[in-house]
Amino acid sequence: MKNKFLSLFLFSIITVVQVHSQKLNLLVGTYTNSCESKGIYVYNFDTNTADFSFKNVSDNSVNPSYLTVSKDNNYVYSVNESGLESTVSAFNYVPSSGKLDFINKQSSKGADPCYIINDDKNVIVANYSGGSIAVFDKKSDGSIAEAKQVIQHYGQGTNIKRQEGPHVHMVHFSPDRKFILSNDLGLDKVYTYEYNPNSTSETLKVCDSVSVKPGSGPRHLTFSNDGKFVYLVHELDGSLLTFKYSKGKLKKIAENTILPEGFKGTFSSADIHISPDGKFLYASDRGEANDISIYEIRKNGKLKSKGQTSTLGKGPRNFVIDPTGNYLLVAHQYTNNVVIFKRDQLTGALTDTGKRIELCSPVCLVFTEN
Repeated sequence: MKNKFLSLFLFSIITVVQVHSQKLNLLVGTYTNSCESKGIYVYNFDTNTADFSFKNVSDNSVNPSYLTVSKDNNYVYSVNESGLESTVSAFNYVPSSGKLDFINKQSSKGADPCYIINDDKNVIVANYSGGSIAVFDKKSDGSIAEAKQVIQHYGQGTNIKRQEGPHVHMVHFSPDRKFILSNDLGLDKVYTYEYNPNSTSETLKVCDSVSVKPGSGPRHLTFSNDGKFVYLVHELDGSLLTFKYSKGKLKKIAENTILPEGFKGTFSSADIHISPDGKFLYASDRGEANDISIYEIRKNGKLKSKGQTSTLGKGPRNFVIDPTGNYLLVAHQYTNNVVIFKRDQLTGALTDTGKRIELCSPVCLVFTEN
């Protein structure tokens, strides 16, 4: 009996230690041309306490504004947003130390890449100013080959200042990885491409497109956890659309706005994510708004507004929810910090922890295993 109690006691101690030491790596992509930044920063982050500590930084990478990490956690890929000189970079990644070693880079084949994804075969980039999508082969050593396919969008929208041409703002895998969806802010369209990862010349083949309200400017989208719905936030009018999704097809079923009732200031919708449990959706807004809208996701996929919370900074370009759902972190491009919020998993509400990661112009947050 004594041995049984001793075993239970030791098990409880081990469990408590594990609960209080659940740490992940937090990677932060930054702009390096507006203040002092070396590029990609790596921090330890405790998902139980929100404590963090600096771990490592890349060696002088130019404007690695958006990042993606390989499935095996061995490589990091970044865009290097620099007008017509923009590139895409590959890094060796050692999670235990956070060390990032540059491997190689290639031309992004379009100005100002703003989003990047990868799988075992390819790295795919959305070029904002260039209005194009570029596909790169991944080699066995993690390096990337020259672009094997470039898809150029054409046309313009109704907003003369912002939609003078195509502006591809995102590429996103469907849950089954058979399709890639791409939002074009300049053309007010969402394109669906069939994805053939092993193809040497036609990795992406357009199979459908959906037009949204003229002048709305589709920016980012996300899938519901069960893959049955897509949520699309629009940068230029603050609208938030809900679509039913099946086999690459989108059908609009609802429309919301991320703007508070009666709001008259400037705004610029930015990012959108769903909580790990699939119960809540969050969308960030910049300009004079600088807040996050919170929605409860109903069983039919439609959204119920739970109001807005200030992000406590300027330019909430990107945010991330840690895998446990305990915390939501907001990267502020203009106030040069990451604000950490505690997230109520029952109500979806956000509370300021008072904790801040101070660094130059953070614009992308990605969690990885330590």
